[in-house]
Amino acid sequence: MKNKFSHVSTFMSMDDSYEDSDLIVFGVGFDGTTSNRPGTRFASSAMRPEFYGLETYSPMLDLDLDDFNICDIGDLELSIGNTDLVLEEIYEGCKKIVQDNKIPFMIGGEHLVTLPAFKAVYEKYRDIYVLHFDAHTDLRDEYNNNKHSHATVIKRIWDITGDNRIYQFGIRSGTKEEFDFALKEKHTYMEVSSIDTFEKVVKSLDKKNIYLTIDLDVLDPSIFPGTGTPEPGGITYREFENIFKILKDSNINLVGCDIVELSPDYDDTNVSTVTACKILRELALVALDKHNKQNQGGIEKWQDIYSLQNQ
Repeated sequence: MKNKFSHVSTFMSMDDSYEDSDLIVFGVGFDGTTSNRPGTRFASSAMRPEFYGLETYSPMLDLDLDDFNICDIGDLELSIGNTDLVLEEIYEGCKKIVQDNKIPFMIGGEHLVTLPAFKAVYEKYRDIYVLHFDAHTDLRDEYNNNKHSHATVIKRIWDITGDNRIYQFGIRSGTKEEFDFALKEKHTYMEVSSIDTFEKVVKSLDKKNIYLTIDLDVLDPSIFPGTGTPEPGGITYREFENIFKILKDSNINLVGCDIVELSPDYDDTNVSTVTACKILRELALVALDKHNKQNQGGIEKWQDIYSLQNQ
């Protein structure tokens, strides 16, 4: 099969071989349905050089990227200008990663790119739940006469999962119909302008398969202006640190994740890009730590069975 990923410099400490790696990072430079300020197509190319300013070690999580096998395979080559074909290309790229029993970690791009990535993960893990961080509901049925848009992505995912599978946090912008869909009709769980119930929700999803999607505009624009549609009233980075601690201490099975909607050109200081890099590091560490612990638990289980059989 033709390698559909371009050869680029990798994120620091993410240069293990594809075959040996447990987590695969890849970029998707697509912002074809962006309705406000374009530029998310440049996110991964802006993040890679900035990532070298970070340490591989996270003191908050007490984990180090150098202790894990991670591969950054570059950016997926896309047929820009043909949205339907782009979605299919993302799906096929992510499907290969999932079929190889690896965790896909996608860097968008606008939020629509989550749809094909989630679809690829869903086909393997049908019993799956979605944790969604965002300033926006993304629950419109169509936007500008288009059912496949950054503003419809969670509604399209709901079309796949149905009720009681999607948990939304930090939401503070959308139409009345979208809020009614979640809050009154209870099709999704939504916490408005807050993440206060996140720990309770994660505990309720004990041992469940989870796809986690982070639209970076969930952060307050005072600390993260580099996004296409900034919304005042967002969460802080310190709150995100608590999110990662909760995830690390949980028993969920993180089977796929993405971060989307960094538009680096709208922040001349590059603070938004650095913040996105740090979120990438923390989330990758959480995913890998959980993967290793779950695999070790399986090994120990079979070792115990073998010991009992030979007593």
